[in-house]
Amino acid sequence: MNEERTAAEVTAFQKILRGRRSIRRFLPTPVDPEKLRACLEAARLAPSAHNVQPWRFVVVDDPGLKDRLAAAAFSGIYSGSKFAAQAPIIIILLVKRGLVAHHLGGRFQNVHYHLIDMGIAGEHIVLQAEELGLATCWMGWFNYRRVRKVLKIPRKFKVVAMMPVGYAEKRLKREPPRKTFEEVVTFNGIERE
Repeated sequence: MNEERTAAEVTAFQKILRGRRSIRRFLPTPVDPEKLRACLEAARLAPSAHNVQPWRFVVVDDPGLKDRLAAAAFSGIYSGSKFAAQAPIIIILLVKRGLVAHHLGGRFQNVHYHLIDMGIAGEHIVLQAEELGLATCWMGWFNYRRVRKVLKIPRKFKVVAMMPVGYAEKRLKREPPRKTFEEVVTFNGIERE
């Protein structure tokens, strides 16, 4: 592979990264099933600790079920998240509990690898969606217990996040403020802050 092509690929990927936003206003336009499948396939291909692939994804695209889910998940103190109901699709991100690799990691390293694994897989969805012109939003502010009840999710799965998927009503062109490279990156150690 020549350097010119590599630079172009990096530029294309950087464009995806810089263009991605958390969207909270969605058009009612249905999502092409092939685009949705591509997003889920991207998540399926994500790496995980010891390749245990603990993730499961529940796609809610039935309007009646989506309305019941939204009514349960986004009521009371969670009402600020009700924007997600506008999206034609809501994906529920789950991890399978009790996997040995995750248990040992949590116990001996004090690292919750199942959440890292889910974060990687979820971000694969987000980036694939961005490339395909879809909008997403990572969500953690909702009633987990009610989501579990409405969707009849077995106890062996932990609800980690929700992600509305659809087309943005409007996209902000301006990049949100970010810390500088020098503020977040050090080489060969870190100074005390």
